[in-house]
Amino acid sequence: MLVFCAWCRHEQKVGYLGMREPLENPVVTHGVCREHQQRLLESFPSRSFPGVELLIIVRRNGTTLYESLERAYAATPRVKVLMDRRVGERRSASREVVIEHRGRSTRRIRRGTVSVLGGFMTVRFTPKRIAPPPPEIYSQ
Repeated sequence: MLVFCAWCRHEQKVGYLGMREPLENPVVTHGVCREHQQRLLESFPSRSFPGVELLIIVRRNGTTLYESLERAYAATPRVKVLMDRRVGERRSASREVVIEHRGRSTRRIRRGTVSVLGGFMTVRFTPKRIAPPPPEIYSQ
């Protein structure tokens, strides 16, 4: 089967993603390319940071940069600045998993953009919009 990105095709782009089994079947099927997958993930609101549009993650040893970004964005509620607290990659050790405890993966993988200035990366979110209350049917 030939796989094309549905979003690319909608935008009049080629969007060819490769082939999928059964290889002898020339039928076209659809998937999503990395660019459109990233756009889609960015369109979801963050569960951890509701209302945040921009998350800035400062490198672990960038205390001075963290403090200056905190001050710069203190009055901007839609921007959150965090210090990266990770010491190492948790899943770096390869070990056999006897029982899978998770029913399904609930992690959203969002790719951040590393700053050209260095020392931090940014992750964009679309905040969850709070719907206005419905208009009153009966006026009192």
